[in-house]
Amino acid sequence: MTFIEGSVEQPVALQALRQAGKNARVKGFVHNIRDMGEFSFLILRTGGYMLQCVYNPAYSKTTLEGLREGACIELWGEAVDEPRAQNGFEVHIDGFTVISSPAAEYPFAINKKYLNLNIDTNLDYRPLTLRNPRQRAIFKVQEAVADGFADFMRQNGFTQVHTPKIVSAGAEGGANIFKLDYFDTKAYLNQSPQFYKQMMVGVFDRVFEIAPVFRAEKHHTSRHLNEYVGLDFEMGFISGMEDVMAVETAMLTHLFAYVAEHCPEELAMWKVQIPVIDKIPTVTFMQAREIIEKLGRKPGKWDLEPDDEVALCDYAKKEFGSDFVFITHFPAAKRPFYAKDDPTDERFALSFDLLFRGLEITTGGQRIHDYNEQIAKMRRMGLDPEDFSSYLMIHKYGMPPHGGLGIGLERLVMKLMELKNVREASLFPRDTGRLLP
Repeated sequence: MTFIEGSVEQPVALQALRQAGKNARVKGFVHNIRDMGEFSFLILRTGGYMLQCVYNPAYSKTTLEGLREGACIELWGEAVDEPRAQNGFEVHIDGFTVISSPAAEYPFAINKKYLNLNIDTNLDYRPLTLRNPRQRAIFKVQEAVADGFADFMRQNGFTQVHTPKIVSAGAEGGANIFKLDYFDTKAYLNQSPQFYKQMMVGVFDRVFEIAPVFRAEKHHTSRHLNEYVGLDFEMGFISGMEDVMAVETAMLTHLFAYVAEHCPEELAMWKVQIPVIDKIPTVTFMQAREIIEKLGRKPGKWDLEPDDEVALCDYAKKEFGSDFVFITHFPAAKRPFYAKDDPTDERFALSFDLLFRGLEITTGGQRIHDYNEQIAKMRRMGLDPEDFSSYLMIHKYGMPPHGGLGIGLERLVMKLMELKNVREASLFPRDTGRLLP
């Protein structure tokens, strides 16, 4: 008898199950039972797919009496072609055994297409709401986004690294950093892998990381999390920040094609419009301010406000047909100390943001590689180089021109799927008021 585990990769598992014929056997959750009178539909939910099963007392050797949603079962029967079924076939149940039964009824119907819960209820019951097919589809897309990113990086000579998340100093500085008691020594949760990415450029030339990032920002908005996943890369021997922007453009093109290939059902479920990337338009920060003013708004002085980002993306869509727009040359005083100043105008840094459908998803740029230049900028910004001695080793003993960027995974998924709140794109979000579940 052919045995199909529900956790096997979806296409492989479904193909094997369909070919098993009369010997089909599968494990999963009872997702829904629909009594049709003379027979019943039992929808089985596995880790990879939903399976329509038909119970008919005329040929089934057991009864559905007492079986309820949430029960874990193993069932067997005959796989029969049925074009109206989601997968093109269904299983006619010969029998089943109950592996485990729930101790309570679900507090809401997770088998509905739309849960129609407010976001707090959704997150409070996250271990259950994620069992809803539409909710869990978000994280199959998120998986493909991360895999597509890593796939591109490896194909283009980047080495994956894993950097510390407990550090002695924050890469971004300021107060937005979580403090730790670390064996009677002050330590912090890392705001960024920035220092370590740069260090590893001196080892591998090109590196990337997919890892958590921690920000102690007291923002409670639809776009902020205090813990998120960063998609980071850093690359050496660049000619300018434009090289980094070009790699990101190529990476996003690859990533979206990867997602489209690997998540067709999930994208259809959410009616996701995959962006088409030809060339991403670029405007400087000062040009962006002029655009915003022409649109009748007062722009932020040193950075872009959320409404500015929306307005600039609307402009890019109208003028260039692009869902994306690069904003470059931000004021140097408001960018980190490692950002290289523009040699033609030191008021501005060789630093950029990438906006996607009204939201900043990327910050990147060229870094300072010269030792004396880095020391001088630290001192101008009121920093003591002695506090960064291990970081400055790379500059002191030789670094190529280099740059990189960081992308917020949840923000990217949020805008790709047009979710209303970034928390919807986080399995178990952490914000100013949430530590559970």
